[in-house]
Amino acid sequence: MNPEQGNQTSITEFILLGFGTLPELQILLFLLFLVIYIATMAGNILIVALVVTNQHLHTPMYFFLGNLSCLETFYTSTILPRMLASLLTEDRTISFNGCLTQYYFFAFMVATECLLLSVMSYDRYLAIGKPLHYAAHMNGRSCLQFAGGSWTGGFLLSSITILLISQLTFCGPNDIDHFFCDFVPLVKLSCNDPLLMEMLAFTVSLILLLVPFLLTLMSYICIIAIILRIPSFTGRLKAFSTCSSHLIVVTIFYGTLLIVYMFPTSNTLRDFKKGLSVTYTVLTPLVNPLIYSLRNKEVKEAMRKASRKFMFGRC
Repeated sequence: MNPEQGNQTSITEFILLGFGTLPELQILLFLLFLVIYIATMAGNILIVALVVTNQHLHTPMYFFLGNLSCLETFYTSTILPRMLASLLTEDRTISFNGCLTQYYFFAFMVATECLLLSVMSYDRYLAIGKPLHYAAHMNGRSCLQFAGGSWTGGFLLSSITILLISQLTFCGPNDIDHFFCDFVPLVKLSCNDPLLMEMLAFTVSLILLLVPFLLTLMSYICIIAIILRIPSFTGRLKAFSTCSSHLIVVTIFYGTLLIVYMFPTSNTLRDFKKGLSVTYTVLTPLVNPLIYSLRNKEVKEAMRKASRKFMFGRC
C-alpha cells in the first residue's frame, strides 16, 4: 500500500450531490418529498395498527404484511429526513460515520425486505398449492421464525457489507453523485483497486438481491403452474387475486433494484439509475399500503370498521 492509500483520515465527510443539477426545483422537490414522507408514514402505520387491532387480520399473510409495513416506516426514515434537510438548507455534507450509519440501516432494511418478500411469496405458494396443510405449515411459531429469520438475515448481511466498506481507503474525491449513501457510489470513491471494487459490489448485490429474488421467482413459477391447472376461470381468478397484490409489489421492488445494482453503471445510465433509486427508496414504501388496501377486501373492511369506530365510537 502506498502512502496515499494509507491516509485513511483524509476524508472526514462526504458531499451528497443529490439533485444539485436542479437548483430551481429544490423547494418544489422539498414539498413533494415531504408530502410523500408524511403519506408513507401514515399509510404504513395504519396498516400495522389494523393488523394488530383487527382479529380478522390475525393470519399469516397479514402478520407478514404488518412486518413489511413496519419495515417500510424505518426504511423510508433512513433516506427521506436527511434528503429533506438537504433540500431545505442546501447543506449536502454528511460525516464519514454518518454516511456509513445511513448505509448500514438502508442495507439492513433492503436485505430484510428482500427476505421478507421471499417468505411472503412462499406463504402464498402454501396457501394456493397446499391449502389442506397450510395451517400446519404456517402456524404461529412458524410465522415468528420466518419473520425473525428475515430480520436476523438482514442484520447479518448488512453487518457484513458495512464491515467490508469500513476496510476501504478513502483519500478523495468526496463527492457522492447520489441523494443518499449507497454501496456502489461509496465503493467507486475508494482508492482501492477498481476491478476488485467492482467485483466486491457485484458479489454483495448477488447475495443481497439475486438469491432472495430467485427464491421469490421459484415460488411464483409454482403458483402460476398451480393456478393454470385449476379448471374453471372463476377458480383461477380467485386464486390469482390472493397473490396479485404481493406480485405487484415484488415486481416494482425487484425490477428497479436489479437494474440499479446488477448492471454496470455508465455515464449514460447514471441519471437513469438515480431516478430508479427514487422508485425503490421513496415510491415503493408509499404505494405498498395503497396496493394492499385497494386490492384487498379484508384490509378495506378493517379500514371501514376502524373509521366507523373513530367517527361514531363504539355505540
